[in-house]
Amino acid sequence: MIKLINAVMVCTSLFVLVGVYGLKYSVEDIAAEKASLERRIDRQTGELSLLQADWSYLNQPAHVAPIVLRHQEALGLVPTDQTQFGRIDTLPMRPAAPDTAALDDLLNALDQGIDPIGQLIEAN
Repeated sequence: MIKLINAVMVCTSLFVLVGVYGLKYSVEDIAAEKASLERRIDRQTGELSLLQADWSYLNQPAHVAPIVLRHQEALGLVPTDQTQFGRIDTLPMRPAAPDTAALDDLLNALDQGIDPIGQLIEAN
């Protein structure tokens, strides 16, 4: 009986030993893949930084202005006229005091469980 138990324990130990080594190698593979991905991310971060610097340079007005002048006729570009902008005195003025009655009505409707937005949708 003891020989049988010893044989089972040896077989179990060998099985566990193979499993542990298999686990060790799979963890090493995952660690190598993680390191590879981190190197790739670092490389792409550097490339992105370089592309952002290039984009900043290419969008500078001094760089864009000659291109705009060269293609101004083909694109139909004209300088912005001052009359295209609005005037401050044409903007509507704010009300002197907030409309507290409308806000009170809204809060009362919400307290009563009435959904004002739902009513607007149903009305349309």
